[in-house]
Amino acid sequence: MNDQSEASDEPEPSRKRYELEETGFNEVPKKWRKFYRIWEGALDTLAPNEILCPVCKVVIRSVKEIRVGDRLYCMPCMSRLLVVEAEDGTLTTDVLY
Repeated sequence: MNDQSEASDEPEPSRKRYELEETGFNEVPKKWRKFYRIWEGALDTLAPNEILCPVCKVVIRSVKEIRVGDRLYCMPCMSRLLVVEAEDGTLTTDVLY
């Protein structure tokens, strides 16, 4: 009768994990540098564990695959972001604050 409760009982598929390397991004403390990289422009392709900050145009990297609904923090511009799906099907972010 309640299809939503049955669907929510199904386990979420596990996320792919990534090994992050230092990228030379030096605008944050050394401990956090591997989680950011400089965006290289329109021809730059993002991996499933990367998303572009719309405020400061820095690529935020994660050790896990990024999905819709994830909340991210951009340390360079101190913005809190929410991952959403764009009209074209790609992942983008909304700025929460």
